[in-house]
Amino acid sequence: MTKGIYLDNNATTRVDPLVLAEMLPLFSEHFGNPSSMHGFGAAVGGKIEWARQQVQALLGAAHDSEIVFTSGGTESDNTAILSTLEAFPKKREIVASVVEHPAVLALCDYLEKKKGYTVHRIGVDGKGNLDMDAYRAALSENVAIVSIMWANNETGTLFPVEELAVMAKAVGALFHTDAVQAVGKIPMKLADSAIDMLSLSGHKLHAPKGIGALYVKRGTRFRPMLRGGHQERSRRAGTENAPAIVGLGAAAELALHHMADENTRVRALRDKLEQALLAQIPNCFVTGNPDVRLPNTCNVAFEYIEGEAILLLLNEHGIAASSGSACTSGSLEPSHVMRAMGVPYTAAHGATRFSLSRETTEAEIDAVIAVVPGIIDRLRKLSPYWSQEGAPKAFEPTYA
Repeated sequence: MTKGIYLDNNATTRVDPLVLAEMLPLFSEHFGNPSSMHGFGAAVGGKIEWARQQVQALLGAAHDSEIVFTSGGTESDNTAILSTLEAFPKKREIVASVVEHPAVLALCDYLEKKKGYTVHRIGVDGKGNLDMDAYRAALSENVAIVSIMWANNETGTLFPVEELAVMAKAVGALFHTDAVQAVGKIPMKLADSAIDMLSLSGHKLHAPKGIGALYVKRGTRFRPMLRGGHQERSRRAGTENAPAIVGLGAAAELALHHMADENTRVRALRDKLEQALLAQIPNCFVTGNPDVRLPNTCNVAFEYIEGEAILLLLNEHGIAASSGSACTSGSLEPSHVMRAMGVPYTAAHGATRFSLSRETTEAEIDAVIAVVPGIIDRLRKLSPYWSQEGAPKAFEPTYA
């Protein structure tokens, strides 16, 4: 049995041992409150500011003061949107894509239903690409903020956020991108972009959970969501989570160092896995845009079977992946991303995401390739939509 093959890095990553080593002294040796005036506090404050510079370098931001540490992607997303709405109270419209993370979509739903905002939800095509005509039509001087993800968490499809930001700025709207999946995987130069705010989360790039950051371009009108002390230049109150902040800084520096590997070796392993599965397994296809996506993400839809069953059998072989389906005991609906792309019903349920990291080895990919075809064959023999002759039965409703 194959043991310990982790291909669910878009869900979370292992904390890098070098990151952990940087964090440990902050729990005991350097334990002071960075707001204190004595030496114990100053030592910690200096480490936090160094971490801020490390994150700045990864993002290609112009100033380290543009980095605000938060508890993670959800807080960063919420802060960006709520800050903008408070800063521009007369603007009552928001633009987002239909495939955003729930951290954005759930907030937009709340603001629309409970606060009376108008939310323009921009659709995508069959490859997950944004409908640019609909985006242009939604932009107006009434839009306070546009929030479009940099990379989709399920398919890895990349959005042209730098171009979208320029278009948003032309009508006076602020532009925010949820870049939780993209940061650390693709090069960024925010200093040269029109992006006003960007969210990131540490546990997606080998830092611990519970730490993230919000990039706020200098000059952007900003209102804090958490009020209290003067921490983070009065933009995010609360005593700093110094160990996690230092860990995020170390992870950012490591991600910058490994960027070339992420876009060459890791990409090649992703392609090897994908090509082997497509060649050996009938009736499956890649979801999203195969030409414009993250280098580590492979989402394959296996027709006529359930993603949860695939994951359970993969787990028996010690392989961790993720289902593109949001099925639970109370719901049979595939994920909102699959539905938005119009993926056929019989394929959307079998969408399975394999997300690699710089720790993934070729031997692990070979082991996965050896196991998956047998799993799919086994499950299809049990499927009511797959004939005993090894071909699909005549049943394939699609989403409108």
